[in-house]
Amino acid sequence: MWEYRGQNRPPFAEQPATGQESVWDYPRPPRLIPDHRKIRVCLGELRIAETCRAYRVLETASPPTFYLPPEDVRQDLLVPCSGSSVCEWKGVAKYWALKSGEGAGTAVGWSYPQPRDAFACIAGYFSFFPGRVECYVDGERVKPQPGHFYGGWITREVVGPFKGPPGTQHW
Repeated sequence: MWEYRGQNRPPFAEQPATGQESVWDYPRPPRLIPDHRKIRVCLGELRIAETCRAYRVLETASPPTFYLPPEDVRQDLLVPCSGSSVCEWKGVAKYWALKSGEGAGTAVGWSYPQPRDAFACIAGYFSFFPGRVECYVDGERVKPQPGHFYGGWITREVVGPFKGPPGTQHW
């Protein structure tokens, strides 16, 4: 069994093609990079967020997670919901649900109101679960990261395998 110990690309990692990234080349601890592509989050015809001022978090074994500035998110559609989690890098996450309609009461996204210093630039930014709402990067519909907990955004530009399915928690 392979165990992540800081080395890049394990033997089972997919080889990226031209224009692709391997999640096994992403750093640990994660890195934040600005992303100026058009990011859109919606549920059917309901637009929840749209921006060209996102940040991508790149972390070993996980597809990128996109964080959108609060002024580009329809916060009037969201309400805080129960639960929280702690990321060893970013801090304590707060979860958000849609106020009404399909999926009301279920967490569709999260934010870090007071992230740790290395992630201070995403304080109050929102990220969304692409398995619970529709997320797009430059018009490409994002696929959700496997597993029920993770919120990575899988597009054609990233290859795995990705952390999330049973048996991958030790990565």
